Amino acid sequence: MPQFSTKRQVRHDAGDMFALVADVERYPEFVPLCRSMRLIRRVEEPEGVDILVAEMTVAYKLLRERFASRVTLDRPNLQILVEYLDGPFSHMMNRWEFHPRGDHSCEIEFFISYEFRSRALGLLMGAVFDTAFRRFSAAFEKRADQVYARRA
Repeated sequence: MPQFSTKRQVRHDAGDMFALVADVERYPEFVPLCRSMRLIRRVEEPEGVDILVAEMTVAYKLLRERFASRVTLDRPNLQILVEYLDGPFSHMMNRWEFHPRGDHSCEIEFFISYEFRSRALGLLMGAVFDTAFRRFSAAFEKRADQVYARRA
């Protein structure tokens, strides 16, 4: 099963980075392969935890796929967990963790594992998805540089 993990030190506050990743509706503006994002449901749980159900459309050249995920935004622990619900995968899960490092910087941990339901789709899209996932952290850091530039 393909998986990828990375750690990055960024010069932005952990809370700001959490907010940026939690703002799923803005993903089409900067996330690799993301063409659209639709928020289906948002439930605010006690203790600063929100549960979202979102549908993302990813596209590469002529291929388009849509999938739904359950997103747990755990603000007190600065963690985001994405669990697959429906679409072209047999499995997909990713996790973000934000660790404050002082001086308005933080370490970001990103992990994703996935497997396509169809072997043919996996062969066709596997390399593209792998490349895109490897660029995710950098895309969010670049976005943070744009959004928080006046405070950096």
